[in-house]
Amino acid sequence: MTKHADSAALPYRRGVGIALFNDEGAVFAAERIDTPGAWQMPQGGLDKGEEPWPAALRELKEEIGTDKAERLHETDWLCYELPPELVDHVWRGKYRGQEQKWFAARFTGSDSDIDLEAHKHPEFCAWRWASLDELPDLIVPFKRPLYESIVTAFAGFAKG
Repeated sequence: MTKHADSAALPYRRGVGIALFNDEGAVFAAERIDTPGAWQMPQGGLDKGEEPWPAALRELKEEIGTDKAERLHETDWLCYELPPELVDHVWRGKYRGQEQKWFAARFTGSDSDIDLEAHKHPEFCAWRWASLDELPDLIVPFKRPLYESIVTAFAGFAKG
């Protein structure tokens, strides 16, 4: 049994994410260092007083080494719940999951601008351009409904 038997009493952590599309309509996906086989789009928490779009660009720069992106669209706030066995281990047990604003953005750089080791604490070990539709099958299962919502929201920016 976890320390927080009723995680519903915990708040959501506020965060942002970016579906970064290249000119061919594929989206950036990266494999997590700490969860081999789990691929995701860049995302992270909001700092105190930070607005969502600047936070999304900051996360992009920290996680993939570049913030060369043009904002296309954004979602309302979307939530996911952590599985009960993770609540006490993620974010020191202070949150039940995340409430995120997602942005669709066009990548304005080149593949050579992407550097997964740009930050002193890299989160990803590999990256690729993927079909937006395949992302829900690449993410950890508890985030799958969130990713399905993102696919629906941003389908118009994907090609092929």
